[in-house]
Amino acid sequence: MTVKPPPASEDERQIKRSIRALRDTSGVDLAFGGAVTRGRHAQLTEFSGNSTGALYGLTLGFGMGLGGKVVALRRPIAVNDYANSKRISHHYDLMVAAEGIRAVVAAPVVVNRTVRAVLYGAVRENVGLGDRTVDAVMHAARDLEQDLAVRDDLARRFDALTQEVSAADQSLTPASPRWETIRQAYAELRVLAQQLTDSELRDRVTAVCDKLAGAGVSTPRSSSVPALSSRELDVLSCVALGRTNADVADELGLRAETVKSYLRSAMRRLGCHSRLETVMVARRLGLLP
Repeated sequence: MTVKPPPASEDERQIKRSIRALRDTSGVDLAFGGAVTRGRHAQLTEFSGNSTGALYGLTLGFGMGLGGKVVALRRPIAVNDYANSKRISHHYDLMVAAEGIRAVVAAPVVVNRTVRAVLYGAVRENVGLGDRTVDAVMHAARDLEQDLAVRDDLARRFDALTQEVSAADQSLTPASPRWETIRQAYAELRVLAQQLTDSELRDRVTAVCDKLAGAGVSTPRSSSVPALSSRELDVLSCVALGRTNADVADELGLRAETVKSYLRSAMRRLGCHSRLETVMVARRLGLLP
């Protein structure tokens, strides 16, 4: 059996989604940003609300302009009068003026001590930036940091899982010791999938989980097999590892009573009367690895 991770989601795609959401929720005239290469040079590639292409593709030198300084200092900076601000260098004034920007705030996106992106919120009117605008940009940066960190964790787990499966011999079966590693990885992937805000990536991870679940059965899953909800499978995958309801609740961010409810529902759907029986039946039907 080979397990292939879903195609990697580029940072730019997540940056684009964050920028669109930022403009929709903050009311800024222009939201923009881009990825940072090797933690030093940001390239502006994503825009929402731009009136020209003056800033598109601009690469910011380390410490230069607002974005370059944000990358260098690794902290947000807001300027209410960009053209006359003494807090930044003015290497990019012509491009900024062409876009009509008067006030702007920029925030770095830092993951594992590396600046991965810069997000901006700007207004064209000659008014100061309010706390709401500054907070919105900072919140968007923190959300993007979380998304990228989860994605990185998923990539590491996919790599580890692929290596584990590749290292196994052709006689890998659900009864082999290596299969417990597969089950552990399956449960961890299901938990991580619930943390993803990228619905496309979440669907891909779920699809890989489905392949893992069915890998232990000799025949394709029948259409007559009872369907379990995503949350029921999340709970059952953790229960299959011997975790208590309290442990599962903590893992999935649920209340213990909610975990019990999902578990009872899964037992009822599969016609079982105990946790162990439910796990065994789910594995036999290809619902769990």
